[in-house]
Amino acid sequence: MFGKEIYVGRRKRLLEEMRATGNDGRRGIAVFLGNVEAPQNYRGNDYKFRQESSFLYFWGIDEPGFGAILDLDSGDEVLYGNDVDIDDIIWMGPQPSVASKGGLIGVDRTAPYLGFFEAVRTAKASGRTVHFLPTSRYYNTMMLSSLMDCPAENVRKTGPAYGNPEITASLELTRAVISMRLIKEACEIEEIDKACEIGWLMHTAARQACKPGVREQDIVGKMEGVTISKGWGVSFTTILSQNGETLHNHSHHQIITPGRMLLIDAGAESNTHYASDFTRTLPCSGKFTPKQREIYDIVAECNELAFQLAAPGIPYREVHLAVAAKMLDGLKALGLVNGHIDDMVNEGIAGMFMPHGLGHNMGIDVHDMEDLGEDLVGYDDDQTRASQLGLGSLRMARRLKPGHVITDEPGIYFVPALISKWKEEGTDKGMVNYAAVEKYLDFGGIRLEDDLLITDDGCRRLGPHRLPIAADDVEAAMASE
Repeated sequence: MFGKEIYVGRRKRLLEEMRATGNDGRRGIAVFLGNVEAPQNYRGNDYKFRQESSFLYFWGIDEPGFGAILDLDSGDEVLYGNDVDIDDIIWMGPQPSVASKGGLIGVDRTAPYLGFFEAVRTAKASGRTVHFLPTSRYYNTMMLSSLMDCPAENVRKTGPAYGNPEITASLELTRAVISMRLIKEACEIEEIDKACEIGWLMHTAARQACKPGVREQDIVGKMEGVTISKGWGVSFTTILSQNGETLHNHSHHQIITPGRMLLIDAGAESNTHYASDFTRTLPCSGKFTPKQREIYDIVAECNELAFQLAAPGIPYREVHLAVAAKMLDGLKALGLVNGHIDDMVNEGIAGMFMPHGLGHNMGIDVHDMEDLGEDLVGYDDDQTRASQLGLGSLRMARRLKPGHVITDEPGIYFVPALISKWKEEGTDKGMVNYAAVEKYLDFGGIRLEDDLLITDDGCRRLGPHRLPIAADDVEAAMASE
């Protein structure tokens, strides 16, 4: 938890943002429903608790069973939660009061948890506008659906609150929250640096454990142990596989085999829930084959190009396209594609080799705020998402501003099913040399990812250390461990 002045300041700014967009006299209330415990298989055996991120951002309390309301007309703030009773004390020990927790975040008024639901019903019944954010958790979705008397799917989509006959999550509130959370404060950047340091430690542990004969699962266990000992845990489910062509591969059953590569995409959360997200691709035998190094070097050059280009005023969409051109130039030199580079970029040929976007926003969520709407978070109002494979998956396209935290994660993958599909359908328009590409069907994939903070004059890589990335440096690190 940060100092209470951080949370007071955030809520004050949110009130100002909402008053600037709202209709005088009918601005209504903004409601925030925190997460509750979620059973794994029976009540009492719960998943590890994780607070709803926007509740955490504005209200700071990292415990289940809380709600909060900000009155957009009066400015009143109320925190809702229950004080413990003797049954709770037996199992949990004495706990601070809700009032004392409110004091830590600068809120004077508190009420029992059920009062949250009563207050929302009263506001709705009296004709006041109830602003809420799109939900992700099942409990919050069903509770808000019941409170607002609308279908559950409406709770997860946004629409303008004013003059909207259909009840949905508030577009006005969603936009206000996105505008605030996109630009990281100094205290947030400090926490992300901490998460990146833990991420560096977890990837270092993975590199040290990557030896022929070791199970992938054993490496994952060592990595995730680091995150629990140093922070809250992983920021997302660890991706670690010798089948790197499967972008989100969560199967860890294989044995590390010489001649293959191990793709590791993993991150950590600090104890305040700020995230890191790094990817490295390691040669399982400790040295890249000449064929692997050729592709690896192209990806490493693309990673460096994105770092050099990312700066205030530059749309990250343009950086993605520049990386696509760089990648295609490298693949053309290897005889895998042919044609003019600009033509190949325009036709989306890079999508066969990199079917994902260059990066995403990062913060309290590893894919920051994507529960609020991926396009609302990642695209400026004058931008539209492309339909091409690869570019169409770009999660962050906005013009970069100081304070943005984004990932830089180019990759090259040889996905047999995708290659076959493009060949059969002629998607490449004659620009892919399938005779050469099909020699890579057992290659796998390579991805290299760093986390960037946009600064006043460019960007910097987050974290106190950078993981080895040049092929020579990776091999040297593996040889010394």
